[in-house]
Amino acid sequence: MAYTDIDKPSDYFVSNLHVGNGGTQTITTGIDADWIWIKNRTSAEGSGMFDTVRGATKMLCSQNDDGESTTTNSLTAFGTDGFSVGANNRVNQNSNNIVSWNWLAGGSASTNENGSITSSVSANQDVGFSIVSYTGNATDDATVGHGLSSAPQMVITKSRGDAGAWQILTNITSDYSEGDYIALNTTDAVGNSANVSFVPTSTTWQMKSGQAGNTSSTKIAYCFHSVQGYSKFSTFVGNANADGTFVYLGFKPAFFIIKKSSGGGTNWVMFDNKRIGYNESNYYLRPSGANAESTNIPLDILSNGFKIRTSAGDVNASGATYIYMAFAENPFTTSTGVPATAR
Repeated sequence: MAYTDIDKPSDYFVSNLHVGNGGTQTITTGIDADWIWIKNRTSAEGSGMFDTVRGATKMLCSQNDDGESTTTNSLTAFGTDGFSVGANNRVNQNSNNIVSWNWLAGGSASTNENGSITSSVSANQDVGFSIVSYTGNATDDATVGHGLSSAPQMVITKSRGDAGAWQILTNITSDYSEGDYIALNTTDAVGNSANVSFVPTSTTWQMKSGQAGNTSSTKIAYCFHSVQGYSKFSTFVGNANADGTFVYLGFKPAFFIIKKSSGGGTNWVMFDNKRIGYNESNYYLRPSGANAESTNIPLDILSNGFKIRTSAGDVNASGATYIYMAFAENPFTTSTGVPATAR
């Protein structure tokens, strides 16, 4: 049995740190990323999301439902081993610490006609990730081609042309029901609506006419499925104890994001392997807010997963279900049997 499908995850995903200079600069990350999510760690500035399908300077923000803006001094260019930024405070505020999370998809987008809606897709089938641009048609049971080799477990959709929630479609929760969705930009629990559908196949996913991903405007979607030793999309149950749940991933995580799905009033929280902090004091950020980073959610980043070290409700309420997405720094054991190390 193979220990991992990806021996070197850093070829496909990296967390990266830089210090802003308030002007222009080129950031070297080591990969030719197609989706870049940037957050100011020092100041209360919202995040910025950019991808090669929409193009440089086209910014979306995870903490609100605003449509896409053309921000000329934000991310100004995608490079072969990094990206360039202007003076925008979200990406390059002078003397501020900035983090970026960088994913490799498939480069330039190709036309995909697998669904009833034609899409433009940049897909990396090896790591189960694609970026999909399309125009919704407000029609029940419309389908969109995602470009992956198997059905996505999570699709994050956002309207580009107008305001609309960051709607996450996923069937990974054990109590999943048709019509379930969860938002990236709120503290809400999983919602359910007769106007929402998520029926993924190996080529498409299906939507209803009334859901955010299928109103009559341009959309962007980020699609994922788990790949052994590289990524995992799943759930765990909290125990409200400082000796909290251990979540086995099969790899040492480079980035993961957690959200309570069985109740509202809690934030998504993000951790990575590059920012200040060490077990148990790893720093976190919130995609649903502009807050600077903080350290009051103790957990351990381990060679094969992560372990919660707090009873805080954002990550460990008793009996609560938490959804997560995680990407690897190293597989727990490589294809040649070499073990990774803890942080």
